[in-house]
This record gives sequence, structure tokens and C-alpha cells, in this order.
Amino acid sequence: MKKVSVYVPENAAIEAVTPPYRLFKTANDFLKAFDKKPLFDVEYVGLKDYVATNDGEYSVKIDRQIQDIQKTDLIIIPAIYGDINEAIKANEKAIPWIGKMYGQGSEVASLCIGAFLLGETGLINGKQCSTHWAYYNQFRDMFPEINIVEGSVITDEGKIYSSGGANSIWNLLLYILEKYTDRNTAILAAKYFAIDIDRNSQGAFTIFTGQKDHNDKEILQTQNYIEKSYQDKLTINDLADKVDISQRTFERRFKLATNNTPVEYVQRVRIEAAKRSFESSRKNVSEVMFDVGYSDLKAFRDVFKKVTGITPIEYRNKYSKVTVGN
Repeated sequence: MKKVSVYVPENAAIEAVTPPYRLFKTANDFLKAFDKKPLFDVEYVGLKDYVATNDGEYSVKIDRQIQDIQKTDLIIIPAIYGDINEAIKANEKAIPWIGKMYGQGSEVASLCIGAFLLGETGLINGKQCSTHWAYYNQFRDMFPEINIVEGSVITDEGKIYSSGGANSIWNLLLYILEKYTDRNTAILAAKYFAIDIDRNSQGAFTIFTGQKDHNDKEILQTQNYIEKSYQDKLTINDLADKVDISQRTFERRFKLATNNTPVEYVQRVRIEAAKRSFESSRKNVSEVMFDVGYSDLKAFRDVFKKVTGITPIEYRNKYSKVTVGN
């Protein structure tokens, strides 16, 4: 039997607490239906007997407190809820326990912004991690030694896993289930819970609003200019000239302030505009391409897929609110 300990954090988001418990319990039912032995012993663990979630809206009964657990095969850290710093403080007693269990052979998986608790353990310093796209910048600020993987739904660092935001948690749970069982069991679970098993990017869901939480006035001025003039031909040299900074210094300061190069920033602004156009207009791919400043269809497709994880046509077909032509 695989011991699966779902750690219910103080200040937890209930939407991330119940899925791992349900998935591995249901997997046991599937295994029994195929005359196989149940594989998973699933439990809720925490700092006390009952843990309130979602500002007290729900309460989860804990099977065992963490001080009573000496060994487990997998620790799952669901997403936290509300203020990140308050949630980390409320769960500080669990941090050394997670590290201890990992040192004794346990695997560890964080779901969505449960990554902040995983980050506190130090276990992924120098490694890759996923979290909800809306928290990338805050995560980088708090854990600069961790490589946040933008757009990724799942990261696998051997015995440490992490997922992107919201429903991406299901993709990681199915991924782990497949590693512990087989592809057929994971596919059956995906069908049962109506999850797209092989989705590997949360890029299509990302809303790019620009990284403006910095104090570089010239770079902020450039960002605003890009967002108003993205349809125009924009060169790094021209952008640097507009704020009277040498190109080399401009590129360095832009990257430091926004975590994007100027070229990447222009691309993301243009692709965000393209996404909005696909969602709300009847324009075809070529029309949208020209509207947002591209003239080469292959280049537009390549950049669009790099940013969103899917092609322009796939995005239009999936998210358009109106009937569109080819």
C-alpha cells in the first residue's frame, strides 16, 4: 500500500484539499473493479484535529496530526487561501516536518499556490517549480533561488512535484497516479472526473497585465508606450531612445524590472491583444495577426503557441464568444 498524506494547511483552499483525497480513493475502486488490490491508503493530516478552510466556510476532520506520522510515501500540499504571508506563518510548524519526511524517502507534491509552503521548506532551491500564473512575480520575489516555470502545468523534480493553477492540480494528480499505477488507470480516472489528462500548459489561461510593481520610471514609461503602440514596428533601439538610455543599459534595466526582455514584453502584449480579439470578434487569424503588429503568419503562430501553449486557430475555436469563419 502507498501511504498518501494530504496535508490540510491552515488557511487552506477547500477546492484543492478534496481532489487528491477523492482521486486516490476512487483509484482504489477502479483497481478493485479490475480484480486488483487497492494501492492507496489515503488520509488527511494536519496540525490539529479540525482545520478550517476558506475563512471558516468549511472544516476538514483530520485523520492524524503530523507529529503522529513517522513515515508516509507521498505528502500532498494543497493550495493555501487568502494572504500568502499569513498562511505561511500559520503553517510554519509543518515546514520542518515536510523536510523530515522527504529526508526519510517521502515524495512531496504541491498543488497550485501550495508551492509557497513547498518553497519555505528549501527542498526545491535551485530546482524548477510550478504555481498559479497570477502568483509568478510574488513567488520569484519570495524565493529567488527557485526557478519558476512560466506556463507549466506540471514540474517533476524526481521526488518533488508541483502544479500550475486551479484545475491544473488534477493534471498533476493524474500524472502521479499514472506513475504509481498505469496509463489505463489514469485514463479511467481522467474520464471519470472529466479532466484533459495531457494538458501541459496553463499559458492559454494567463492574463498578461504587465509587470509594473517596480520603481524604474523610464521602464514603466516604456511599458505604457508599448501597450499603446504594440501595432507599430517597435525596435529596441527606438524604445531606448525614447527614454534617452543606451540600448545595453535599457535592456538590462528592462529585464531587471519586468523579468522579460523588451522583445518578450512586446510579444506578450501583442499576444494578449490577439487573444482578446479572438475571444470577441469574427476576425480570422490573418486579420488578427496584422491588427497586433505581425506580418509573417509563421512568426505569429510560433510566438502565439510559445506564449499560450496552443495555436491561434485552436485558441479561437476554444474561446471565441462569437461564430467565426475560417
